[in-house]
Amino acid sequence: MATLVDPPNGIGIQGKHYYAMWQTLFEIDTKYVPIKPIGRGAYGIVCSSVNRETNEKVAIKKIHNVFDNRVDALRTLRELKLLRHLRHENVIALKDIMMPASRSFKDVYLVYELMDTDLHQIIKSSQALSNDHCQYFLFQLLRALKYLHSANILHRDLKPGNLLVNANCELKICDFGLARTSNAKGQLMTEYVVTRWYRAPELLLCCDYYGTSIDVWSVGCIFAELLGRKPIFPGTDCLNQLKLIVNILGTINDADLEFIDNPKARKYIKSLPYTPGIPFSTLYPHANPLAIDLLKKMLVFDPSKRISVTEALHHPYMSPLYDPNSNPPAEVPIDLDLDEDLDEESIREMMWREMHFYHPEVAAAAPAAAAAAAAVAVAAPVVAS
Repeated sequence: MATLVDPPNGIGIQGKHYYAMWQTLFEIDTKYVPIKPIGRGAYGIVCSSVNRETNEKVAIKKIHNVFDNRVDALRTLRELKLLRHLRHENVIALKDIMMPASRSFKDVYLVYELMDTDLHQIIKSSQALSNDHCQYFLFQLLRALKYLHSANILHRDLKPGNLLVNANCELKICDFGLARTSNAKGQLMTEYVVTRWYRAPELLLCCDYYGTSIDVWSVGCIFAELLGRKPIFPGTDCLNQLKLIVNILGTINDADLEFIDNPKARKYIKSLPYTPGIPFSTLYPHANPLAIDLLKKMLVFDPSKRISVTEALHHPYMSPLYDPNSNPPAEVPIDLDLDEDLDEESIREMMWREMHFYHPEVAAAAPAAAAAAAAVAVAAPVVAS
């Protein structure tokens, strides 16, 4: 549970109070009262809280020593910039970023809407999942992706743990630290992306060009995991991952290897022993035949032949739920192209500016305070040394 504690060194900051959770100090705005810690990751700790002003339950994520790793700091900045623009019922909402006491802050506190669990926990649980459950989860995931792709955003790290779920089966995508927009040439960065088990063949094969179809592959892997209650391609390394994919899809014909721009990678795929593959209907004998048909169209090796998100929403398996008029696109495409070489000070300054979007009262007070300080300086008598 959250325990109210004295401030460090006995010196508190106005408007903040201090809680200890899992041996971690939370220095948070007094309007938030923590309830209990609910998650821990490489980034830090998440706790459930109540906003006293609105009585709303929220999740507070503390990112500890955010600048210890420049890549992680850049990832946090990217998520802040993106979530400020996104408004969709199947995308997690960032409600607040707490203003630190000074520009030399080390920790960042993000306030999200609170969800009950995630899809990974549900798949792992003993709770029965009906066809209606699978259909509704997939529908919401595809709706959110259609919105993101309309804003020129690739999520690039879709997996069950990044899909938050409420007791009424509402689903929301979270964790946008790896999200990217394509640049004018359509070429994207090829550094490590997407948890291996959900990674599309074109990423495993280090292809230079990829697009929205990488997210569709991840959705197919998640859909298969819902149907079978275990990962479909649990590879132990990159090459093993490719082997598992080919074992189930069957040997890939030459025409479907043309997209591979790396001769070594193409040679590796061609060197694998012949396999007829395993039909999805054999893997998931109790699944709805329409679900199997849609899964087949998502888990296609050649990205150019993979079904798009919009086509998936129009598939007969989705037709009971999908209304083409009810899912408007994002209002403007979003540009996430941050300079990968930004230094710590630049990242810190950009984060500080992002915080001000959530605290206009602080932004408005800053010029007034500066003007008052200048006035005092002008009025002060000059003392000869």
